[in-house]
Amino acid sequence: MDKTYDPHAIEQHWYSTWEDRGYFAPKGTGRPYCIMIPPPNVTGTLHMGHAFQDTLMDALIRHHRMRGDDTLWQAGTDHAGIATQMIVERQLNQQGVTRHELGREEFLNRVWQWKHESGGNITRQLRRMGASLDWSRERFTMDAGLSQAVTEVFVRLHDEGLIYRGKRLVNWDPVLHTAISDLEVVSEEEQGHLWHLRYPLSDGSGHLIVATTRPETMLGDAAVAVHPADARYVELVGKTVELPLTGRHIPIVADEYVDPEFGTGCVKITPAHDFNDYAVGQRHDLPLINIFTPDAQLNDEAPQAYRGLDRYEARKRVVADLQAQGLVERIDDHKLMVPRGDRSGAVIEPYLTDQWYVKVEPLAKPAVQAVKDGRIRFIPENWDKTYFDWMNKIEDWCISRQLWWGHRIPAWYDEAGNIYVAHSEEAAREKYGLAADLALRQDEDVLDTWFSSALWPFSTLGWPENTEEVKRYYPTSVLVTGFDIIFFWVARMIMFGLKFMDDVPFHEVYVHGLVRDAEGQKMSKSKGNVLDPIDLIDGITLDELLAKRTRGLMQPQKAKQIEKATRRDFPDGIQAFGTDALRFTFAALASTGRDVRFDLARIEGYRNFCNKLWNAARYVLMNTEGEDTGRDEQAPVELSLADRWIISRLQRVEAEVAGHFRGYRFDLLARALYDFTWHTYCDWYLELAKTVLTDEAASEESKRGTRRTLVRVLETLLRLLHPIMPYITEEIWQSVAPLAGCDGETILLQAYPEADEARIDPAAEQEMEWVQSFILGVRRIRAEMDIAPGKPLPVLLDGHGEEDRSRCEANRRFLDGLARLEKIEYLADGQSAPEAATALVGEMRVLIPLAGLIDKDAELERLGREISKLETNLERCRAKLANANFVERAPAAVVEQERERVTDMEGSLARLHEQRTRIGAL
Repeated sequence: MDKTYDPHAIEQHWYSTWEDRGYFAPKGTGRPYCIMIPPPNVTGTLHMGHAFQDTLMDALIRHHRMRGDDTLWQAGTDHAGIATQMIVERQLNQQGVTRHELGREEFLNRVWQWKHESGGNITRQLRRMGASLDWSRERFTMDAGLSQAVTEVFVRLHDEGLIYRGKRLVNWDPVLHTAISDLEVVSEEEQGHLWHLRYPLSDGSGHLIVATTRPETMLGDAAVAVHPADARYVELVGKTVELPLTGRHIPIVADEYVDPEFGTGCVKITPAHDFNDYAVGQRHDLPLINIFTPDAQLNDEAPQAYRGLDRYEARKRVVADLQAQGLVERIDDHKLMVPRGDRSGAVIEPYLTDQWYVKVEPLAKPAVQAVKDGRIRFIPENWDKTYFDWMNKIEDWCISRQLWWGHRIPAWYDEAGNIYVAHSEEAAREKYGLAADLALRQDEDVLDTWFSSALWPFSTLGWPENTEEVKRYYPTSVLVTGFDIIFFWVARMIMFGLKFMDDVPFHEVYVHGLVRDAEGQKMSKSKGNVLDPIDLIDGITLDELLAKRTRGLMQPQKAKQIEKATRRDFPDGIQAFGTDALRFTFAALASTGRDVRFDLARIEGYRNFCNKLWNAARYVLMNTEGEDTGRDEQAPVELSLADRWIISRLQRVEAEVAGHFRGYRFDLLARALYDFTWHTYCDWYLELAKTVLTDEAASEESKRGTRRTLVRVLETLLRLLHPIMPYITEEIWQSVAPLAGCDGETILLQAYPEADEARIDPAAEQEMEWVQSFILGVRRIRAEMDIAPGKPLPVLLDGHGEEDRSRCEANRRFLDGLARLEKIEYLADGQSAPEAATALVGEMRVLIPLAGLIDKDAELERLGREISKLETNLERCRAKLANANFVERAPAAVVEQERERVTDMEGSLARLHEQRTRIGAL
């Protein structure tokens, strides 16, 4: 092994080796274990959410593969209808061509060309993360097999009356000219206004005042609503008001939707331009008056004066005209949530259009029951409540999109507008008995990408054909996903799986949190706080990071603010941490909470952990290569207390890790492995083993036993760590495995360790706990008294029993070596002890006489300096916390950190005063 751990020297080598040798493919033996990757967008690049999620899935897959299961991690990508079409359209625009000039067929050819040339970026980045997907089975939602599955599902659902075409409100992107899903709408608080407008009563007896944030939509008002219990307006219900600027008269209706405490308690109702108003309109049979074109300009339903105006220009004109007529009561500044399309950045319009819908309620009932009866289990369990809440309020699903890239809807129209749904035009003619010369045109729309991804668990396995893969791997084992798409994806997979496969698509749903920055803020380009996983793996300079974070901002004015924050947080850029450190960080952060706060300090700590493991392995190899490690089970060995103890502790950590894998507690799993590796194996066992290997009096059997234990525990530890840290464990294992007597080409296919209860040795653990307490007590005294680490210390034992004497004599090698002892003497009963520093080991006192060990005056002077320095720092921190400006304006985390510093310094000060008193009494 190289002297220094260098992840770049090993990672890509091992990944290409694993992939080239087909190690990721299912082996066909053992029980099936299958995970479907949530298909990333073909346009995408790896972000922190992907990297986090794929680390957890890969850990599960590697764990089950090593357990001997027939393991399939299905690879694939989503065609990302809107995002992909936008990319190719931008390319065309740079060439001075529009997609309409090209025509649909040629445009789609260009999209496929882009996909083949540039669509593999995210899969290459997944490989960098060590994701052991079966790439030989990679699927794409637009490939021929999945397209066939999509068409089959659409036709069947339509034939059963579960898909229909209807005119309803949708989220409309006026730039992209398509309906979009709720998940593609980003609502953020923005500064706006609240206009209070006067609507005159038709009978001339007065007026009502309504408040609106969108005065231009009043041109499409169908009513004014008040709460039925609002005494101010009860006598007006049923009367009408004159809608300003339009000449129309609209009714006053009573509806419980109205909040009588908001504004004046009167609300304008515009059913064609607001989702809540649409529901009110349905209840009161109000007309749907659509005043916008697909470009969000005013159409011919608006008065002549406003037709053809952009919605915001129309707003200015409407307000000016209302003011001219004295109908504006007042205008208030008002913060409001503005919905924008996540791709275009345009403000989204609730828009009335003809779209295709899935009638969801009949599909939802069995999907709810599958979770209630335990066929599907959410982990953590509290997410089933979120699932039930969404499913019980479910509305029909808009599945059509006004795009060219995607699964084109298999519906044809004749000139009379009749609809024919079938697998193809030829099939439609045959199915409906249509004449060969009847002109038909196919629906221009495509299906929402969530429609094809809802089939993912079975379409990827070859359905609608009854393939061997479908029969073996469906239902899949577990779905790993973020909570934000439980409804958009998880629920729909459950509904379609039960409908078309007559079984659930997966048995468990592990729901993880969303990765945020160290302050808990959502990572977004507009905030300039995005971290790129590849930058954490490879490193990036400050200049490159600044360029990446400020390039292509939708709000360029934020560039200076982003630059300032980046220079503050990453003055030297980001160092290269390697994949294993990043993966271990993700595992350690995978708690049951909703948020995953990613702090660079954590990954730096786990990069040190990689170094610790590497250096420990080098130490083991230096002490075992070329030596007899007892690979032959018949070779006589003698196991020391330390050997028996580490073997016993290993069994316990193996059992603990198994439990954490079953419970999806990756954070506890990482902690258990970290503590065992760093503290138990490296800090303790390697030092204990060193005393055996360097002891000239130790027998060859004893040394052989320690060498065997060193390599076997290390080899087992590498297998335990492999699912989380695949690269470093493979590299080390290649050197350690021969010494441990292991066969095989790769750690990836070795058996995952399982605890052997027969090898748990409580007596050895108890005795080693005594040894550790003894050593730690001496080390504490040495540190407190500032005694040089290498200076041998005399020890007196007081209050000892026969067991203590026996343990002391049996473990002198460990005590002398790790505590650096000069001699051990025993105080007889009644014998007075000299002035000494004391540590307790059970009931026994470990005494280190201080006379002659320390220079009393020099030590008192040193303690005085430390106390003075600490008191100065403490006073400074207390003054900062006493400053109201600091407490109120500083981030809460900074204030809390300052309070913790005060608490720590107060404790340290108390200990120093106690120590000065004790030394002063000598």
